[in-house]
Amino acid sequence: MAVKTRRCNPDISMHPIITSSQNPKIKNVLALEKARERKIQNLFVIEGRKELGLAIDAGYNITSIFFCPEIVDLKEDQTILKNDQLLIPVRESVFSKIAYRESTGGIIALAEQKHHPLHAVRLSSKPLLLVLEAVEKPGNLGAVLRTADAAGIDAVIICDPRVDFYNPNVIRSSVGCVFSNQIASAPSEETMVWLRSKDIAIFCTSLKASKPYHEVDYTQPCAVIMGTESFGLSPRWINNSTENIIIPMQGKIDSINVSTAAAVVIFEASRQRGFNTRQLP
Repeated sequence: MAVKTRRCNPDISMHPIITSSQNPKIKNVLALEKARERKIQNLFVIEGRKELGLAIDAGYNITSIFFCPEIVDLKEDQTILKNDQLLIPVRESVFSKIAYRESTGGIIALAEQKHHPLHAVRLSSKPLLLVLEAVEKPGNLGAVLRTADAAGIDAVIICDPRVDFYNPNVIRSSVGCVFSNQIASAPSEETMVWLRSKDIAIFCTSLKASKPYHEVDYTQPCAVIMGTESFGLSPRWINNSTENIIIPMQGKIDSINVSTAAAVVIFEASRQRGFNTRQLP
């Protein structure tokens, strides 16, 4: 392992700086891009200064913070400096090996995963929820989480997920909103029972026997349910909805990207509610 010691910042203690991409810690960061390795270690990678800040605010246990002193000056970042014992300086040539994008700000961290059971979701007095069935593209999930954060909904529930919440592309495309949102994972049947037990109306997006999305009352406790672009929602949701809704299309296609569809419906719901949905009792 090729390391040497230097002072990287006046506010940071002496640390060994990693100068080789063959360093075991660097190899492990790269290994965590694989879902199997993330599951075995119960760890995941956070790329970016903003994303790390959101994770820390959300109470994630950070195990290490790799930073490139040639890119970032940490002496003004009190949030990161509080975790001084976790800091690992890395040469720029090595950092470029583990950085997926150029805008990471010289920061990459490892953190422990959290469990996201349905029973842990906290609800406001009139909750607004987004439920995604069988989402399979990390970029779509990340974009939906970003929309959910912007609209201030109570929670995003992923039913029968086909993508790992801690896939690096989910974190990147959500810009860290995987940390700022309440999220949960559960089978569809369990989620239906839970929604009914909370007296939450179920609005399912569907192409048939549906009401235009803007004609529905979202000021009541409700959940918007969306499926995949290819197959839509399964019959079990459609047949158990309070009301089926549709986004009218003016062109030749009958569907749009799920993240776009979520934005259209969720912001209409937030508009009806006066954009004031995240006040917990």
